[in-house]
Amino acid sequence: MANPLWWKGAVIYQIYPRSFQDTNGDGIGDIPGIVSRLDYIKSLGVDAVWISPFFKSPMKDFGYDISDYRDIDPIFGNLDDFDELIEEAHKRDIKVIIDQVLSHTSDQHPWFLESRESKNNDYADWYVWADAREDGTQPNNWLSLFGGPAWQWEPRREQYYLHNFLTEQPDLNFYNPKVRQAVLDNVEFWLKKGVDGFRLDAINFCYHDAQLRDNPAKPKEKRQGRGFSTDNPYAFQYHYYNNTQPENLDFIRDIRALLNKYPGTVALGEISSEDSLATMAEYTSGGDKLHMGYSFELLTDDYSSRYIRKTVETLEANMREGWPCWAFSNHDVERVASRWARNGQVNANQVKMLTALLGSLRGSVCMYQGEELALGEAEVAFNDLQDPYGVTFWPNFKGRDGCRTPMPWRDEENAGFSEGKPWLPVYAEHRAQNVAKQKQDPESTLNAFSEFMAWRRTQPALVEGSIRFIETDEPVLAFYREHDGESILCCFNLADAPATLDLTLQPTHQFADEISHHNASLQGSILTLPAFGCWFAMV
Repeated sequence: MANPLWWKGAVIYQIYPRSFQDTNGDGIGDIPGIVSRLDYIKSLGVDAVWISPFFKSPMKDFGYDISDYRDIDPIFGNLDDFDELIEEAHKRDIKVIIDQVLSHTSDQHPWFLESRESKNNDYADWYVWADAREDGTQPNNWLSLFGGPAWQWEPRREQYYLHNFLTEQPDLNFYNPKVRQAVLDNVEFWLKKGVDGFRLDAINFCYHDAQLRDNPAKPKEKRQGRGFSTDNPYAFQYHYYNNTQPENLDFIRDIRALLNKYPGTVALGEISSEDSLATMAEYTSGGDKLHMGYSFELLTDDYSSRYIRKTVETLEANMREGWPCWAFSNHDVERVASRWARNGQVNANQVKMLTALLGSLRGSVCMYQGEELALGEAEVAFNDLQDPYGVTFWPNFKGRDGCRTPMPWRDEENAGFSEGKPWLPVYAEHRAQNVAKQKQDPESTLNAFSEFMAWRRTQPALVEGSIRFIETDEPVLAFYREHDGESILCCFNLADAPATLDLTLQPTHQFADEISHHNASLQGSILTLPAFGCWFAMV
């Protein structure tokens, strides 16, 4: 019987399908392209793939604005292609997780097209509608993450509708039980298709404050962090009322109850709240909510052993029952190879160390396509931008296209991604880091990635053990992973210069069984870590 807890400690490879592999020459990646690369994915040593949205959509937010939750947009293929993907992935023992965007739909969804027509049709209260204030302004001060008010006027109803994201992404009204059931029915459609789980996009945004209370202002000195640039007015508020409401917990319980009917399936929730670590703990507690929580805490610019340790320890102190999932990159943030680079230069040794570090934290792991190649952030000219977020905030914030450029498979025109013109330009520097070249180089980040993941799989302490940090000075991060009497000491140098750690500060241990996948040296009690070095020892 398959392990129903396969997700605990799993390595999940995120695929952004538009940019992974195109098979029909239209310049956009597709589901057959993913199928064609499953052997490559298997060679990475990962347990599952998470595929970003491929549903029917006007593509205002590139698939996160869904107009049909039960069909596939023709640019990506069709339902038969998806059935083949499930079958071929499972043949290779690769689990398939897909995105579900539940808090909002496209403004082209049939539900919304009818809802906006009047106040008394069958879908009239399926979205969040509110009257204007007496002076005609918006119902409250809530803001859209993409800039400007979170309310859009609809003259047919003479009311505003709520959109926490783009204007074209109206928020559903989860206070309506018919909405909740319809959403759950859409989720079950894909469970019946054989998916192994869901990454639940913005899952804490399903409910809003029923009283529509104003969000309080945030002091200027506290506007940094959480992934919002300070030129975005969204950072000017504490978002206490437009998301993360108590009512959301019962809906998450409904999702879990549905998944329990399909043993072995899993829910991974993306959480972005004012205190995401506390919300992660709450949303994964009790065994009746999310299986795993996923947040942006390690997707920020803060790169220090102090910050990483504080983040993990804070979650550990709060998350007594649930299971975390960690990531350094995804489709919404600057690639980690650039974001945490020293002197602005991508360093392959740093990327190798970061792969080992991420794979050593307690929890499951999301690795974004291209991390295994040490791809840095691509430079995308303004005229080539596709992301509406970037177009709005250019040039201070260049949007998300820099991490979404096509995957480089070979060193040739379009990098083996497509026979046609790619939807985003192939970044010239990425061509030199292509898969075919790195496969032939035993010292490449690709081979280091596969080697580490293969070794990690053999170490129960790394897959499911507890974590215990030891006191270190910058730039060294060190901790124990422990499970069933086995213990592994994991040490990392986050800097581009050598660093040392005096292990006599710890209780006496025997470090005879040093593990490969490290490049440090132990002389007596002094561990010397080279620039971006890492070291593992059985204790």
